[in-house]
Amino acid sequence: MFPLILSQGSRDPLFLTGVTFPPEYPASPETLVKLTVYDVRDKARDNVSKPLRGRSSFLGSTTFSVSDLLRSKDDQLTLNLRSSDGVLAVGTVLVSRVNMGEMEEGDMDHITADVQQAQKVRTCVCVCVLESRSPPDVSASTNAFFKNPVCKVYKFQTVDSKWMLVREQMEECTLSFSIPRQLLHLYIQEDMRRIQELRDLGELSPHWDNLRKEVIARYGQVIAAYQETLAELNKITGPSFKPSCSKAQRYLEFIPINLHTQRMRVTCPRQTDAFYDVITVGAPAAHFQGFKGGGLQRLLSRHEAEKKSTAYQCIYYSPEHTAKAQEVLHSVGHLQPLISGLADQLLQAAQQHSMAGLREALKTLAGKTEQFVHALKDELVKSALLALHAARPGYMTKNQKQTLPGQSPPQNPEYGEAPLKNQDSIPCHKEYDEEEWDRVWADVAKSLNCVIAMVDKLQEQEPINNNQETPIPKQVLADVITSHNPEGDWREQLCPLVVRLKECVAEVVVRARRAMTFVLLQEAACSIPQGLFLKQRRDVVFSQALAALACGFVMRLYAGMEDKGFLRQLHLVGLVAQFESLLSTYSEEIGMLEDMEVGISDLHRVVFKITQAKTDDPCDLQPVVIGRRDHYTVEVPLPRLAFQTLPHEIKEGKALQVYPVLFNVGINEQQTIADRFGDISLQERINQRNFEILDSYYKSLSLPCFQTQTDLKDLLGTLGQNVVTKKRKNVEILWLAGTICRRLNGIRFTSCKSAKDRTSMSVTLEQCALLRDEHQLNKDYFIRALDCMRR
Repeated sequence: MFPLILSQGSRDPLFLTGVTFPPEYPASPETLVKLTVYDVRDKARDNVSKPLRGRSSFLGSTTFSVSDLLRSKDDQLTLNLRSSDGVLAVGTVLVSRVNMGEMEEGDMDHITADVQQAQKVRTCVCVCVLESRSPPDVSASTNAFFKNPVCKVYKFQTVDSKWMLVREQMEECTLSFSIPRQLLHLYIQEDMRRIQELRDLGELSPHWDNLRKEVIARYGQVIAAYQETLAELNKITGPSFKPSCSKAQRYLEFIPINLHTQRMRVTCPRQTDAFYDVITVGAPAAHFQGFKGGGLQRLLSRHEAEKKSTAYQCIYYSPEHTAKAQEVLHSVGHLQPLISGLADQLLQAAQQHSMAGLREALKTLAGKTEQFVHALKDELVKSALLALHAARPGYMTKNQKQTLPGQSPPQNPEYGEAPLKNQDSIPCHKEYDEEEWDRVWADVAKSLNCVIAMVDKLQEQEPINNNQETPIPKQVLADVITSHNPEGDWREQLCPLVVRLKECVAEVVVRARRAMTFVLLQEAACSIPQGLFLKQRRDVVFSQALAALACGFVMRLYAGMEDKGFLRQLHLVGLVAQFESLLSTYSEEIGMLEDMEVGISDLHRVVFKITQAKTDDPCDLQPVVIGRRDHYTVEVPLPRLAFQTLPHEIKEGKALQVYPVLFNVGINEQQTIADRFGDISLQERINQRNFEILDSYYKSLSLPCFQTQTDLKDLLGTLGQNVVTKKRKNVEILWLAGTICRRLNGIRFTSCKSAKDRTSMSVTLEQCALLRDEHQLNKDYFIRALDCMRR
């Protein structure tokens, strides 16, 4: 490849410049020329090289071969300038060829196009920039995430003796560290809130109070450890990735291993440039903690079984009940402020005597209150309230009340001071007034109905302004109010009812929050100490997985900014993220795979949202993670111009779903041992389960561009057959899953233990196979291309 650096001399889009091939680099038909265009206007001539080192003056680049130029009509080529990542068309250039010396004589007719003679001719390439336009800040914006590119360029021959140009570019991703740092902040904040909620439970009997103190102490230890880790991460400078030699370092356990992006760009004669992206990352796993007892999948199953069978001094709640309790607490924190704000809006509309505003605010208030009721009115809340009541000091059952003085009260393991046994179901305390919780809900409904009735009454009292759009003068409005509303101002009439509604909602919130906190106290108490250890392990694995997913999502989003079909698929259905794993099912790699399975599965609870960045500064373009465990949202800011090109639904903040799937096929010598003497059921179960997810995703696609691809359906059928076929090292599964993912506009990940040897072998083989199948790579060049890339 012979690079040519050109400069734009003025703001006029039309200019002419010439660059000569020196004698040591004679033009030949095999010569590949890359034109890189920079804007150096307003720069001193002797300082031209200086701005070329910066990205701000870059306009675009393109590539062509001398043979294409010699065979073109009139010795001219019209080419598209591409952005730095090669994705976007940002301008047009006209390349023409002249024979030096002959052009000075003015005789252009006998300039030969003979390929052999071209090798002997010193050639001048004249480039005319017809159009230059900056993309909507997309190309430059990727510099906020991807750093330190390593680029390699190759040329290979096709089956029809043409030449293709292949460009590989690998980059580090800054999200390797920024996403885990944000998650650590959120972990700490969530655990601190949990401690405060436990303290807000109020007075408990000695048994429950001791359990609460122990749980709070454990949470404090986790918070201290996370704070220490975060402080150490904030000190780190240098590369934007964690090398494999650091995978066992404690302070780096939340950071993914060797997270890199790999893009292959293929330029072929008379074909549109093609791009193939893959993210390489070490298996998301708790490498620092080790795998002696297995990975998360095995440890969680074992722990759940022990909680059911072993006698704990707490009440057993199932994982579904625990998840429901967390969801209720989240709903409480989200909906109560909304209802309060809407109630204030209702009073403001009343003060302004705006019947339209009243109706609109009331409609929204009623809807949110209904959502509030639906979220909190659950049997779990009622049962937990009864259990909490029984945990208060001085609680006595009817049997205890009937015990005569001097007699020993019966020991009831559910309620009091005696040692507790594990409960197989939620306790039902008949001695507590179960109607009290229903009365609280009735008060909420009655208060809302009173507000609705008052608004209806005010509307009846306002016949003049009823159904009118134009405002009424203040004096006329005052007369109407005086004559038709003898009871006083609208706000004065509504205010007591609105205040009562807010009080009833607050009372429900207090009770529900305490009840759900009590449920989570049981879960934490039953889990001490193993449960909190597993939670830490799960936090570590999820942090690595989310950093990789965020990197892939950002890369895919920026690459598809001009693809309307992709953007429509993104907001209508979502994206599939296919993780290709090469871990063996032998020794410690079984534990890694079990960790990875849980980490990838947890990504189902992550959604993405696109926002408009405050500025185009790289700091304002960094993705932001919000939410809590089991429910995170990653907000991806885009520059203003790029954001404006998005579909309306995405700009309105619609949550964008990602469907992660994991396929594993062990390929090393340890897998050979596992296939012959070990157990590969884990791999088989993972592949079968994730095929069902992938197949379900495909069936949810109603877009015509996918339904018309009959070969896509055939590929899925073949994949389904392969995942149930007993075959050693069936790499066909990985190839089929990768092909399907690319056809579905998905995000591709390739992983092994450290994302080095096996990963590089897989990625290079895949790239050469793509060159062969999609770009007609000459079969004689396949092994040569593979060796070249692997070197």
